[in-house]
Amino acid sequence: MELLQLIDFAGIVAFSISGVFAAMEKKLDVFGIFSIAFITALGGGTLRDILLGDVPVNWMYNINYGLIVLISTILAMFFTNVIKSYHSILLAFDSLGIGFFTVLGIQKGLSHELHPAICILLGTITACFGGVIRDISLNNIPLIFQKEIYATACLFGGIVYFLLWKTGLPDILLEAFCIAIIVAFRLIAVRYYWKLPDLYSKPDRT
Repeated sequence: MELLQLIDFAGIVAFSISGVFAAMEKKLDVFGIFSIAFITALGGGTLRDILLGDVPVNWMYNINYGLIVLISTILAMFFTNVIKSYHSILLAFDSLGIGFFTVLGIQKGLSHELHPAICILLGTITACFGGVIRDISLNNIPLIFQKEIYATACLFGGIVYFLLWKTGLPDILLEAFCIAIIVAFRLIAVRYYWKLPDLYSKPDRT
């Protein structure tokens, strides 16, 4: 199995599990949980492929994508009784998912010989927009539109990717390092409450 396909499948597993726990926080039924897992895992890649004109999109050709979502969803629901914090699991797998899918989107852009800036944008779309559809479906404001470091981590990881790309680093090390940077940046930002500037803070009138 090719490296990019492994990254793709790993991202689907991570985002499927994050979708499961996001749905279970809202106490959805089994069909609702699977639906949220599916759109979280495949929504960003679907939007990316539509923008690139690669239609029908991959998951329509390859039944393995749906099977991976199904199996990941069932396994995640099976372990819910031993998990105390849905939010922590959601954060961990969501962070892994954006790391995997940013790299995948960048590689997709490179295969179309697009400018590095567009490749980074495609990576961010692939990583973030499944979560956007998930959050809108669950009646939440998507993280990408809030002050949290989310899409910013993808953009930063993409920039690092292309800076290191010029060094001739082997693909496996380059992609692994980029994924690690994105995941670490996201988790550290949450741990230390790093946020984007607040445009709506009230001025101090004292």
